[in-house]
Amino acid sequence: MRFLAEPTIYAEITGYGATCDAYHRVRLEDTGEEPARAIRLALEDAGRRPEEVDYVNLHGTSTVINDRTETRALKIALGEHARRTPMSATKSQIGHPQGASGAAGVAAALCAMHTGHIPPTINLDQPDPECDLDYVPHVAREAAVRVAVCNCIGFGSKNSALVIEKT
Repeated sequence: MRFLAEPTIYAEITGYGATCDAYHRVRLEDTGEEPARAIRLALEDAGRRPEEVDYVNLHGTSTVINDRTETRALKIALGEHARRTPMSATKSQIGHPQGASGAAGVAAALCAMHTGHIPPTINLDQPDPECDLDYVPHVAREAAVRVAVCNCIGFGSKNSALVIEKT
């Protein structure tokens, strides 16, 4: 097959992690341990430390239990670096695409890498006090993103995370 132009490669998937604690059919176990373990496994697979993460694309369903649990998971997985890492929720802009959530998050992270702008979490008007990280509220932010984590949390307590790196 001949291409008219060489394809552009924006990033490479360098790490993957997945866990499942089978806690509940649709609800997460609220400690955040299993989603955190998926993130740590992805970072380990990529050979990256938490301090090297420039951006996290959140699962971000905007529900009390999921957002609190995801915040706990990121604090566990990234330690103190979680407080310095910009994060945003794609679902705040597009709604919940169910099975396509992970793909939408990866696309948003790739766009951030390519454009140098982290997409915002819109409609973040009354933040939960327990969700106290940098969610890039309301307006996109200029930033160089070289290493990103894309976090996914699914029904049945299935958790996955990807590490993608700009090429």
